Amino acid sequence: MERPVRVRFAPSPTGPLHIGGVRTALYNYLFARQHGGTMILRIEDTDSQRFVPGAEEYILESLKWCGIEIDEGVGVGGPHAPYRQSERREIYLKYALQLVEAGWAYYAFDSAEELDALRKEAESRGEAFAYNYRVREKLATSLALPAEEVKARIDRGDQWVIRFKMPVDEVVKMDDLIRGHVEVNTSTLDDKVLYKSADALPTYHLANIVDDHLMEVSHVIRGEEWLPSLPLHYLLYKAFGWSDTQPAFAHLPLLLKPTGGGKLSKRDGDKMGFPVFPLFWKSPATGETARGYREDGYLPEAFINMLALLGWNPGTEQELFSMQELIDSFSLERVSKSGARFQPDKAKWFNAQYMHRMSDAELAALYQPILREHGIEVPDEPAGRAAGIMKERATLATDLWDLTSFFFVAPTEYEEKQTRKYWKGDNPAILRELREVLAAIDDFSLENTERIVHGWIEEKGCGMGQVMNTLRLALVGAGKGPGMYDVTSFIGKDETLRRIDRILETLPPAE
Repeated sequence: MERPVRVRFAPSPTGPLHIGGVRTALYNYLFARQHGGTMILRIEDTDSQRFVPGAEEYILESLKWCGIEIDEGVGVGGPHAPYRQSERREIYLKYALQLVEAGWAYYAFDSAEELDALRKEAESRGEAFAYNYRVREKLATSLALPAEEVKARIDRGDQWVIRFKMPVDEVVKMDDLIRGHVEVNTSTLDDKVLYKSADALPTYHLANIVDDHLMEVSHVIRGEEWLPSLPLHYLLYKAFGWSDTQPAFAHLPLLLKPTGGGKLSKRDGDKMGFPVFPLFWKSPATGETARGYREDGYLPEAFINMLALLGWNPGTEQELFSMQELIDSFSLERVSKSGARFQPDKAKWFNAQYMHRMSDAELAALYQPILREHGIEVPDEPAGRAAGIMKERATLATDLWDLTSFFFVAPTEYEEKQTRKYWKGDNPAILRELREVLAAIDDFSLENTERIVHGWIEEKGCGMGQVMNTLRLALVGAGKGPGMYDVTSFIGKDETLRRIDRILETLPPAE
């Protein structure tokens, strides 16, 4: 019988969630949903020195904004609670001691200073120090010390760690769902720390193996930075006797800088002007801030669509996917082995595509918070209609105010370049005449106003551009905006006349 699909996203609360981490969560979620499985959120907070207040809340809010739903775990609960590793600390020592009893691990009493001295000594010989089978029986370990001394040291409260006893000259044979079959000789590996008495907490290696086993995780889908740890993890499953229920592994490619050289970082975003985090972040310790896709005006659907295609190829020409379409199409077999280069312009392109497809009602929900920030209180219908008129010119939600502000606020200044170009000659006098034509119109609908004004322009023999651009200066204050009849029908007859009166009063007569 096939195991139920159970995947986990297990971030550490050491700061804001990088978009590479969001992609890992997304691929886990798509895989789980496609197979009718369970998506678990586990917080791996065993590194107490790197813990950052607020980071866990940031992770939860980011996943919610992205539409990545958690079935079990932090914030939801479930049969394997608790889901924060710091709340599971009593569990791990038992398993670490089990490995010592079985001969798969040992106590080490070396101090940080002693290890530092060994590293420096190795460097002086032009070598790199490795804590492995060559040195473990020559140092202060339970492999070298008498059992009585080991017990005495532990009893008197000496600090110790438990290290994995890496076998000598064995080949670990591993399979990865993305990278295929991999083999590594154990003699090239060191003895990793599994548990530290100083803080009574396990390291990542022990905690994640124990938790994945106890939580019945079927597939571990994580970043490629964990690939070097895979031999140890395979051996830990073997040491515990859990190989039969060991999860399948898939290691995702890195997100690379736009230039392609190296992993995408906050520094790249700061330098090139794009976010590398889903939401705005402010460090509680330093006050340092980081931009977020949400606050920069990206839609979560566009952000997720863009992210899904960074490392996964659907095998078709299709680029725009709803979350359900991603669930239906996703497969680990089509995830690339090589790194995916991040393209800031492509991220904007995705967002523009989604904005252009939004209904006025959807745009209203997006635009209302921005309007309120500018002190504008209007019903949803005009908010959505204004955004809808201009959406084809918008890339980000944050563009909307600049594109549509004139619908809600009359100009108080007039763009200098446009003023020089159009506030000259007969244009002010023609605008004064046009005002009277507009004042006489009873049905101020777009179609009727356009019909009457166009007829008047033809009758006068004026240039269409001459009249319309002078009117645009009066109503918008700049050389931007949609067709003038979109503006007149939106702001209405009274406001149209008020704005014409204002420019006629404000600007001196043209020379």
